[in-house]
Amino acid sequence: MRFARLHRLIVVVMLSISIPTLASALELPVRKTPVPVTTNGVPHVQLGVTPDPALSDELLRRVRAHPDLEVRPTIVSLPGALGFWIAEGMPLARKDVIVRGREFAHLHPDGSLHASLSPALAAQAIQNGWAVPHPWANQRPGWEGFVMIYTPQTADELEIVFQLVLAGFEFVKTGKSQAAAGTVRPAVARSVAPRRDPTQLCSTC
Repeated sequence: MRFARLHRLIVVVMLSISIPTLASALELPVRKTPVPVTTNGVPHVQLGVTPDPALSDELLRRVRAHPDLEVRPTIVSLPGALGFWIAEGMPLARKDVIVRGREFAHLHPDGSLHASLSPALAAQAIQNGWAVPHPWANQRPGWEGFVMIYTPQTADELEIVFQLVLAGFEFVKTGKSQAAAGTVRPAVARSVAPRRDPTQLCSTC
């Protein structure tokens, strides 16, 4: 009996590490690594960024460990991207911010993500150097918080990126915004004209 209680305690602790509970205010520091250059149209991609496959693998592991999330081939981005899908049957307060289906975010092969955040959190993620608005963010209703989250370059940056993914999930699920702390303005992301390939069919890339 004592062993069983100890085993349950270990499981709870491990889950709390893998799936942290978000506080009412997400601690969002200023990102220290250089802000990537991105295209200013669709396909919306970073330029000149080399991802760390181990960090992408760890992000996928954490998302898969969440009981209400699934990792599936994307239904809105280019081949090779992986969609973060909210489990079927779960009520969604903000279906309008999802591009298609229940895919509220997707991970690109270069380690960057497109994700639906609350407008307030998206603004602070942009201001603190973690994200850039999607080119269509101000053109489609409900997409005010739709951003590209830059590729994490360190384990510490991965922690913040995962917290942003969880915050996006909570926003879509509950409609509640989790404002982030921090107000320092970083360098503005630079954009270049997109390299459009007419054979690439995607909603957001």
